[in-house]
Amino acid sequence: MDSDSTASHPKESDKERAGIQSVEVGFALLDVLAQAPGPLMLRDLAAAAQMSAAKAHRYLVSFQRLGLVVQDSANTRYELGPATLRLGLATLSRMDAVKMARDRLPALIEASGHTMALAVWGNRGPTLVHWQETPLAMPVSLRLGDVMPLLSSATGRCFAAFISHGRSADKAAPMIEEELALARKLGRSDLPSTPAQVQAMLKETRQQGLGRVVNVLLPGISGFCAPVFDADGHLVLGVVSLGSSATLDTAWDGPIAQSLRQFAEQLSADLGWRAR
Repeated sequence: MDSDSTASHPKESDKERAGIQSVEVGFALLDVLAQAPGPLMLRDLAAAAQMSAAKAHRYLVSFQRLGLVVQDSANTRYELGPATLRLGLATLSRMDAVKMARDRLPALIEASGHTMALAVWGNRGPTLVHWQETPLAMPVSLRLGDVMPLLSSATGRCFAAFISHGRSADKAAPMIEEELALARKLGRSDLPSTPAQVQAMLKETRQQGLGRVVNVLLPGISGFCAPVFDADGHLVLGVVSLGSSATLDTAWDGPIAQSLRQFAEQLSADLGWRAR
């Protein structure tokens, strides 16, 4: 009896490992459906998941029983089911964009060598909520809780460009008007001085996918800010990189700009955002 019992354990372990692997294999089908623009035929779904149609069909039968997948009886195409919606909504409701970004920042800081910050839209505008300097970073007179101007900071330009609706957008318009008037009063040639110039600046920001300033807010300091969106397409966060203008590459296609875009796009995707 003891020898039979002992012999059975490896088989149970093998089955457990096979079961886990089956979940991973089957998830490929769900992932393909999540990425697809619409319902898929069995052959296309199987091909995209890199498995045979017969194998894919077996998984899909089980997924249909669980409500993870549904099949249209008219055209036989497969689509994600109501159970995936419930799971997705539960996940989104528990996501904290700032915490997710903060947890991922160290790798970005190590790769860039520059100070990083996170900003959200507060009662008075774009507000710094996280700040992390590198040991060799040039000191910058910005700290947690500081509210960034919309026209003279990379953070402000990012928020002004990508906030498209809601109360935040309503508040941004009069703030821009105030900053325009102040810029004209001070004779700031490095800032937009007319509504047309503001719109041109915001258009460039949207086209580049980043807010940018070079020696505008602070002498000798340049910066970028990348937008992070949630599943509804709302701007929830700005990821900021700051540094000495002598060492921070301010080119739109430079390594800092590219790494910020990639970081923000991945975080947005993890929050449920999909590019239109």
